[in-house]
Amino acid sequence: MIGGDLGAMMARHARPGRVDAIFIRPARRGPIQALTSVRIASDGLNGDHARAGKRAVTLIQSEHLPVISALLANQEIDPGMLRRNIVVSGINLLALRAIRIQIDDCILHIHGPCPPCSRMEESFGPGGYSAVRGHGGVYAEVLVPGQISIGSTIARCMTE
Repeated sequence: MIGGDLGAMMARHARPGRVDAIFIRPARRGPIQALTSVRIASDGLNGDHARAGKRAVTLIQSEHLPVISALLANQEIDPGMLRRNIVVSGINLLALRAIRIQIDDCILHIHGPCPPCSRMEESFGPGGYSAVRGHGGVYAEVLVPGQISIGSTIARCMTE
């Protein structure tokens, strides 16, 4: 029988996730830069403007991009426009809230949903902010620094 207790079901994921894109923002309100790999230090991605603590890294699911697009009358969505550091696919980030995840040798602790910023209106026009609400990804604290790359696997860290 599939199922079981709620804790066990919440700990299971159908498959690991994957890093699809990596972005840094070297300066506040500055342009984003796409990378193929990056070192994540204790205060966030190398080269990104500093954001230490619980909000050192931001992640968003690529599966949410079509939803945001639909809410914006099918406007094309470049994931970099959302200004998140890491775009992932294949795993539900919101199901990992308050959980440690591992991306290669890096360990992050997911703290919570990342609300959109006012830049979404600039990026997408009127309604951009509301279109991203609930789809803006999560923010995370760096517990173990490390190197990640596009294609890296993301999974729940089993050493909590």
